[in-house]
Amino acid sequence: MTIQFYGIPNCDTVKKARKWLEAKGRDYAFHDYKKEGADADKLAAWADAVGWEKLLNKRGTTFRKLDEADKADIDRAKALRLLEENPSMIKRPVAEHAGGVLVGFDAQEWEAAL
Repeated sequence: MTIQFYGIPNCDTVKKARKWLEAKGRDYAFHDYKKEGADADKLAAWADAVGWEKLLNKRGTTFRKLDEADKADIDRAKALRLLEENPSMIKRPVAEHAGGVLVGFDAQEWEAAL
């Protein structure tokens, strides 16, 4: 199975993960959130697999610029809506592989999973 790889091309973590995949000779298909957006069904499936809390990047500028009302009382439904509307808030990268979903890049975790 080809790895489905989601992110933003200019993100440093995405660049590191792509280099790692290429060095390991792993095939992947890249989905650019900036150009292609984020699919609500994919976001829901990832939230089921890893938890919405892991998907939501609260440290990025996009999240910090949200209205206080949007930042308050976040639950699964609200998080998924925010992520669909603001794909830059999805923790990057996300990789779908035969064994599941990886969020963020940790070389040891990826080595074990892939």
